[in-house]
Amino acid sequence: MPNSSSISEFLLLPLADTWQLQLLHFWLLLGIYLAALLGNGLISTAVACDRRLHTPMYFFLLNLALLDLGCISTTLPKAMANALWDTRTISYAGCAAQLFFFLFFISSEFSVLTIMSYDRYVAICKPLHYGTLMDSRTCATMAAAAWGAGVLNSLLHTASTFSLPLCQGNVVNQFFCEVPQILKLSCSESNLREVVLIIFSASLVFGCFVFIVVSYVQIFMAVLRMPSEQGRHKAFSTCLPHLAVVSLFVNTGIFANLKPPSLSSPFMDLLVALLYSVVPPALNPIIYSMRNREIKHSLRKVLQYALFQLP
Repeated sequence: MPNSSSISEFLLLPLADTWQLQLLHFWLLLGIYLAALLGNGLISTAVACDRRLHTPMYFFLLNLALLDLGCISTTLPKAMANALWDTRTISYAGCAAQLFFFLFFISSEFSVLTIMSYDRYVAICKPLHYGTLMDSRTCATMAAAAWGAGVLNSLLHTASTFSLPLCQGNVVNQFFCEVPQILKLSCSESNLREVVLIIFSASLVFGCFVFIVVSYVQIFMAVLRMPSEQGRHKAFSTCLPHLAVVSLFVNTGIFANLKPPSLSSPFMDLLVALLYSVVPPALNPIIYSMRNREIKHSLRKVLQYALFQLP
């Protein structure tokens, strides 16, 4: 059996058994990737170019869009390249880098989602104190903390995972390098350290999820007291999709890392990974911003200016 020092590359999970299906999956993933790039890119451009959107809510939307771009760009391009060229390989260093950046983007994203729920709670439940509680310095500090927590979390998990001796081959049963799948290659009982770290991280994620749910409960209670039915409908139509995406993100992520071995299968692992690593970055632009009238207005201005500048 090879050990980690002799492994120079890993073999990722193929998306299909035949070349025709591989090509079909390539075009499907390419469509999802381009949609995510377009949606998150438009949001980033609109927020950066329109000074009227330089508010806490849109500042955090900008952070979320950038993290979504990073998250989906860490996994899908390699999967698409492997599907197109009918290969499965990824280098040892490439696998470690992919794991680090994926964990960094996804953990930072969840931190930003937690901050966004607090921002909405303050805006709706404590509007008179919003300017004081969410000033520019506070927002910048919270965003920096979210990105810093992502770096720390990814560094700990990546170092812990790749410090383990790997003697169960080099086949990773996933379309990208994922901690649970790499742990299956370890022959050392010391992987208990990484399992404890996963459980600790999952506990923090669940705690943040509870915070998000409690924040939205308070928001819903405040919304129900609104005299305007149109205002209530607008608030519910905005908040409920947010909760749906966050729930999908959290539940599938925790399930992927903590599911019992009896529930593990290549198809189930692939489906769960797609639900927490690909679907949220593609849907977030639609749910968080594309239904927003101010974002749409800003995008129209940006596109009109761009067309006007063409020769």
